[in-house]
Amino acid sequence: MYVVIFKAKVRQFDDQYSQTANRMRELALTEFGCLEFNAVTEGDLEIALSYWPSEEHIKAWKQHPEHLAAQQLGKQRWYESYSVEVVEIKRSYKSGSY
Repeated sequence: MYVVIFKAKVRQFDDQYSQTANRMRELALTEFGCLEFNAVTEGDLEIALSYWPSEEHIKAWKQHPEHLAAQQLGKQRWYESYSVEVVEIKRSYKSGSY
């Protein structure tokens, strides 16, 4: 399993951002095999974690036309800066029903 860690310094959010973010999450989860998608914002920092079964799923998601358009809007309007890390999970465990 893989996790994509997206971190961004927020320039501004607007109504279009919320709609776009919701659509991207829905698309990732329903059409591209994303297993889980979580995002948090604190002050001007946003962090999103998305979990994927393979790198191929991630690459297909990255190249989808709607996602490419959202990336462009992010660069132009919503984010001052951002980083993306793709990490392979070697071990995972949990306690309780988290």
